[in-house]
Amino acid sequence: MLKAVRSACAGLLSRSADCSAVLQHHLKVLSAGLKTYELPPDYSDVVLPDKPKLKFLNKVPNLKKAKKEMKRLRDIQGPTKGANTFTTGQYAVVAMGGGYLQWGHMEMMRLTINRRLDPRTTFARWRINAPYKPITRKGLGQRMGGGKGAIDYYVTPVKSGRLIVEVGGHVELAEVESVLKEVAKKLPFPAKVMSRESLAAMQQEQAEKEANNQNPWTFQRIARSNMLGIRKAISPFDLHNHGRYTGKFFNPARV
Repeated sequence: MLKAVRSACAGLLSRSADCSAVLQHHLKVLSAGLKTYELPPDYSDVVLPDKPKLKFLNKVPNLKKAKKEMKRLRDIQGPTKGANTFTTGQYAVVAMGGGYLQWGHMEMMRLTINRRLDPRTTFARWRINAPYKPITRKGLGQRMGGGKGAIDYYVTPVKSGRLIVEVGGHVELAEVESVLKEVAKKLPFPAKVMSRESLAAMQQEQAEKEANNQNPWTFQRIARSNMLGIRKAISPFDLHNHGRYTGKFFNPARV
C-alpha cells in the first residue's frame, strides 16, 4: 500500500515539474519598468573654490603710460603654446581659430555663465588675461597722415587651441553644455565646447592621422623639398606649421 502511494506521489511531482519547466520555457518575461540605469559619476575628488563665479575683468589695463603697438598678427596665428590643457575644471570653451577678444565679449561670458550656472554645485574660471593689447583708431573725418591714431580700446589676442573659460563642479556635460554653446557661438572666432575626454580624443586622433598616414606627398615633404618651386608661393609661417594654419584659421583635416 505504501509503495503504491509513493509511486503515485512521485509520478505527480515529476509531471508538475515537467509542466512548470515547459511553462517557464514558453512564457515571456515582461521587462516593463525593469531598467538598468548607469551609476552617477563620482565627484569626491572635485573641490569647489570659495569664489566659484567668474571675476570681473578690467576694461583698460592699469598702466602708468599707455604705449601704442603694431598689429603683430603673429599674436593670433598658429597654435597656442599655453592654456591648452585643463587645470581644475572638467569642461571648457576651446578656440578653434585665432582672433581678438574685446571687453564686451568677456562681459557677455561672465554675465551669462554667472547667471545661468548654480554656484553651489558649479564653478568657473578664466583661462585668458584681461584686455592688454591697444587698438588705435583715428577720428571720423580726419585726413590721411599725421601719425598713428589714438588708442581706442584694448583686446586680448587668442590663438587656436586655447581654453577660454573652464567650468567644473558636481555637474555633467549635459547640464552646462547649452550655456557654454550659447557663449561659444557669440565669440568672434570659431569655438567648441569640450570636456577632458573629448579634448584628449581630438589630440589623439590628430596624432594617429600623422602616424598612420598612407599618402607620401604631405604638405611638409612638398614644401621642404621645394617641389615645383612652391617655396616662392608660401610664407615661412606655412613652412613652420606645415600648412595646418591659414592665417588665423585652423585646418584640422590637413595632415
